Amino acid sequence: MTRRPPAFPALLAALVLTAVAAGIPLRAEDAKAAPAAGAAPSEQGLGASGGSDTINRIMQDNEAMLSGRGFTYDPAGRRDPFRSLVDALNSQVKGPRPRGIAGMLISEVDLVGIVQKGKGYIAFFNGSDNKGYFLRVGDAVYDGKIIRIDRRTGSVVFRQDVNDPRSIKPYRDVTKRLTTAEEGSL
Repeated sequence: MTRRPPAFPALLAALVLTAVAAGIPLRAEDAKAAPAAGAAPSEQGLGASGGSDTINRIMQDNEAMLSGRGFTYDPAGRRDPFRSLVDALNSQVKGPRPRGIAGMLISEVDLVGIVQKGKGYIAFFNGSDNKGYFLRVGDAVYDGKIIRIDRRTGSVVFRQDVNDPRSIKPYRDVTKRLTTAEEGSL
């Protein structure tokens, strides 16, 4: 089975060969610089203005296409198909990350300890910047907030915001647990 060449390159090659055989200049600079002295328009092939302008326009369009200048994307109200849907949702809702614990993800903080203060508890975290932070129920990190601190089990539960269109709930509960010295050395 043989493949035929695409129609556009074959057509372009035929036009160029016809223009060269007829003596029509292919570039606008050649047409301006050297018109045939004393030659009548009928002797120049298709005419001084008719055929050469068309060929020049085709050549300029071809050069623009090959260099990438001739392409534009008009969304006409539709989304750009080359941009991620998930990244767009995260950047619109949150914006740039702030400094400190408020700019850290749940996965970037480690639970170090839980301290009782009055009737409530305070959780001690080590952040990705290697600094310590005390957080209470209701305090937020970049992608969630603390909903429960349990000293008895040594765990802190975060409610993480999820911007997944396939998810039924817009959140996920993530539990961070204290590790003992034996678990940490494994």
